[in-house]
Amino acid sequence: MSESSSTRVDGARGPMHTGSGNIYVTVGSDLQGSDPPSFRRIADDQLAWLRRVLVAPVGMGQARARLADTGTVILDGAPGVGRTSAARVLLREYHQDAGVFHELLPGEAGELSLKDPDLVAVGDRLLLDLSAADAVRWTTAQADLSALRKAVHEQHAHLVVVMSNGGVLDSDLQPYRVEIETPPGSRVLRRHLRMHGVPCEQYLQPDPTVDEFLAGERPMREVADFADLVRRAREAGRPGDGFAQWCATARRARADRRKDVAALVARLRESPQRALLITVAMLHGAHADVIHHTAQLLLRTTGAPPDEVPLLQRKDLAERLSEISADTGPGGHVRFTELDYDSAVRTHFWDHMPDLRQRMGTWAARSVDLDSPHVTRELRDGVVAQLAGQYLRTGHGEGLASLAEDWSSSTASRAGLEAAVQALTCGLEDPVQGRSFRERIYQWCAHRRLQGKFAEVLVQVCADVIASSHPDQAMLRLYYLACREHDTTLALQALCDLVGTSHRLRRRLLNRLARHELSPAEIRIFLRVCDPEPLTEPYGNGRALVDESAVQNALTACWQAVLSGQPRTAWLSHAERWLHRAAVTDQCGGILLDVLVGAAARCDDSRGAAFAALYASARDAERTAPFRSSYAAETTDLLLQKICTAQGLGPPTTPPRAESPSRRTET
Repeated sequence: MSESSSTRVDGARGPMHTGSGNIYVTVGSDLQGSDPPSFRRIADDQLAWLRRVLVAPVGMGQARARLADTGTVILDGAPGVGRTSAARVLLREYHQDAGVFHELLPGEAGELSLKDPDLVAVGDRLLLDLSAADAVRWTTAQADLSALRKAVHEQHAHLVVVMSNGGVLDSDLQPYRVEIETPPGSRVLRRHLRMHGVPCEQYLQPDPTVDEFLAGERPMREVADFADLVRRAREAGRPGDGFAQWCATARRARADRRKDVAALVARLRESPQRALLITVAMLHGAHADVIHHTAQLLLRTTGAPPDEVPLLQRKDLAERLSEISADTGPGGHVRFTELDYDSAVRTHFWDHMPDLRQRMGTWAARSVDLDSPHVTRELRDGVVAQLAGQYLRTGHGEGLASLAEDWSSSTASRAGLEAAVQALTCGLEDPVQGRSFRERIYQWCAHRRLQGKFAEVLVQVCADVIASSHPDQAMLRLYYLACREHDTTLALQALCDLVGTSHRLRRRLLNRLARHELSPAEIRIFLRVCDPEPLTEPYGNGRALVDESAVQNALTACWQAVLSGQPRTAWLSHAERWLHRAAVTDQCGGILLDVLVGAAARCDDSRGAAFAALYASARDAERTAPFRSSYAAETTDLLLQKICTAQGLGPPTTPPRAESPSRRTET
């Protein structure tokens, strides 16, 4: 494997991409009804696949030992040897319930500095890929690595750094450096073929095409791409073909087809011929009925005049397909006779007919909305992915982003919204333009007035794509969306699901909320994320979030905003949960009460009313307690004592029903 490879992931349950080629994303039939939280599963699935397909490069054992001993390893090596894939596999081997996989992107919106201790949580697996970094970025990152390594050590986390190509490592970091070298290309090819389901008795036979391909030094991604071509040649081959035929087909698919396609297009002068050629290239493998209808749709979209030839005098589809070197298989699905010819056709029309590009976006949007049993989710995703690939290949990411926004109009269908999600996912997963797409999505979430159903699309993209490897960025974007949404709680729910995966993210969100005076929308967010159970559950080092003084301060500031600015009916149920939790948790119950009382004490002129409201809420909580009411009564008495102390009064005039609550484990 390598920094970039083309693979197929069977059984994947979320968007992933391991290199060049298309990415196909399938989201739920209802964007509001996905199965949260899927972002952690997405990253774990991708890492598991890389581990299965990787042939360990030379030095992998040393890197594994260094990571185990120190928690940090810095991978060096020539481009193409597989450093990034090796890094991901090393981190996959430390998969555990605590912590998440997190790719660090210092300097981007929503990312903490490498020196910030809040960047690392217990058990996190951190990847800092600087393979493409310039000299300035590499030098800056090196200066911050000592602080990052310290946080990694303290949190029992693991960090893998991929060195900049040609970068020079400081002397104090040399002990963590491990150089890896390319594994034998034949082993890499065989591993990929085996994972693609090619029988071993086939690929173990000597083959001159394979020998020729492996004769030179190949980057690992090229080996992976060739294996994928062999797999596709096998799937599209004729009965009786063997490994030699598949490899020969794969070799021809790697050839430069530009002249062949240009000559074919020059021969096809009529609009229906070219429309059919483009349609087959964009919907390669689709059913013949779909090819026919979408080709007609492309003609109408491009303004071609209607065909005046009587219906029975027109060429049938079989004859028209033969003119473009395509045919229909036994199942009625249309493909070119040459493997990967569709890619060359798409490239030709995009590069040599620039006026067609905008019409292609309109046509794609109409195509995914076709009502046909043959228009499947995979087919819709494929159309969008092929179109996105051309935008990204030619460096026009802004055009793809605008297209996704247009597809999310107020009248957009479910298929249109899914197409928008797919388009943005392709942009985010692009190795060159992914950063600009993350920045563009940040601007949309934080500053732009979103039209139609575009906010719904952004929620899905943040929760299921960005969060899979960049959870901090996803949290910030979902936070802005939740602050601005009306008549829906999609972003708020996604934000709660995300922070529910990480104590670190919950801490960071609470700190952000406490920075300034809370708006009504931020109060709504706080009341949803202040669930006392995750705040009081021990994690990692045995401490709970609420044990941390910074978290206590943030909770107090937020509760102050709630008590001073909201009617009791708005926060009563949340306060009751805090009081119920205080009654059954041994170590943190007193802290929960201290936070509530401290918040009320900071309400200035309304502090008396706030204390009274808290006490009334405690009495209400006694009636709603899911356990013996005596436990809740003891908590109410302790709350009253703390209120009296905060007001500078003596003990309550009515003796409490118990000196202190008996902390019991809830059953």
